[in-house]
Amino acid sequence: MSGVYEIYVKDHFAAAHSLRGYDGNCANMHGHNWDVEAYIQCTKLNKLGIAVDFKKVTKIIKNVLNKLDHTNLNEVAEFNSINPTAENISKFLYNELSGRLNTEFIKLVKIVVFESPDYGSSYQEI
Repeated sequence: MSGVYEIYVKDHFAAAHSLRGYDGNCANMHGHNWDVEAYIQCTKLNKLGIAVDFKKVTKIIKNVLNKLDHTNLNEVAEFNSINPTAENISKFLYNELSGRLNTEFIKLVKIVVFESPDYGSSYQEI
C-alpha cells in the first residue's frame, strides 16, 4: 500500500470587509486579522526527504495574501459580485494557490480561513 505525506503552512493577513445584504452588524465595515492554513499532500519525497519546501510554499502563499493584506476586501476584483465571506475567501485562496502549487506529486487539498479564533471556513474539492 502506498502512502501520502501531508504538510501544512500557516500565514495571516489583515483586511476589512462588509457583508452586502446582511441583516446585522456585519453589514457595516469591520476588520479581521485573518489566519490561513494550507494543507498540501505529496506522494513523493525529493532526494533530501522533503515533500515540498516550507519556504517555497510560504513564499507562494505570501504572494497571494499580499493581494488581500491591508485592503477593503469588497474592493478586490474577485469580490465585486460576491461577498468577501470566510467561505468565499477560502475558495478564492484555494483556486489561487492550487494553480501555483499543484504538480504531478503535490496537491493542495484544503484551505482553512479563520476570521477570529472561534469562526472560520475551509474549502476543498472532492
